[in-house]
Amino acid sequence: MLIGSIEAGGTKFVCAVGNENYQVQDQVSIPTTTPNETIKAVIAYFKQFELDAMGIASFGPIEIRKNNPLYGYITTTPKPNWHNTDLLGQIKAAFDVPTTWTTDVNGSAYGEYVMSTLSNEKIQSLVYYTVGTGVGAGAVMDDHFLGGIGHPEMGHTFVKRHPSDLDFKGICPYHADCLEGLVAGPTFEARLGQKGETVPLTDPVWDILAYYLAQAVIQATLIVRPAKIVFGGSVINDMLLAKVRQSVTEQLNGYVELPPLDQYITRPAIANNGSATLGNFALGLKELQS
Repeated sequence: MLIGSIEAGGTKFVCAVGNENYQVQDQVSIPTTTPNETIKAVIAYFKQFELDAMGIASFGPIEIRKNNPLYGYITTTPKPNWHNTDLLGQIKAAFDVPTTWTTDVNGSAYGEYVMSTLSNEKIQSLVYYTVGTGVGAGAVMDDHFLGGIGHPEMGHTFVKRHPSDLDFKGICPYHADCLEGLVAGPTFEARLGQKGETVPLTDPVWDILAYYLAQAVIQATLIVRPAKIVFGGSVINDMLLAKVRQSVTEQLNGYVELPPLDQYITRPAIANNGSATLGNFALGLKELQS
């Protein structure tokens, strides 16, 4: 049995083929250029295999309501040229197999959720944040995604400003200083004039980011009450998460009881940014068996 996985990102499409045990059999990374060029390359890659099912986890916003004419579309994305792109429709036209469709962060959240079962941790709920070029989050509760008329957009929630960061306007084209506008990777260059990977870990900007990410943790904690919150993405490192845990303690101020924070606020259990790929395998297999 072969299951295809598409992790559609704004920078690259990670395409993989795996088996029913979620083991990667083959994988390729395709640059995200124009929709026509990128999707054509994705289809050509998967045509090499006899797929039984497929899972797609895409950057967004995306339309997830099956009764909506735009179901399967990437909709109001700021990504140039990708506005209102029928990604799912083009893939399904090329491959007549059961196919699931969700956000990239939902795919990652589901991968981490499944991994917890495989490792006998067996948690019932999980929130997954990615902090990179953008910020997003997905949530799984008892094997179902959180969402109704649309998927969560937790990267665009509003946070209280850090006292040392009041003059920074934020970079979100929609909201300026929402969570994404204050902590996404490009904010390093906007604040400091240098790429994030060159910023010393001793720079005070890390305390500012931790302050905002701690509020994201508190929001998820108080609204969803998950068993675990996982942080992935290029901005995240162990030092930053340690600062986030400390800031959560200070800002939450003992209001609710939490598990030990080094177990509650973690990095992904799946190595090499493979959470969405495993999640897509699991979702594709689940769709095939339903």
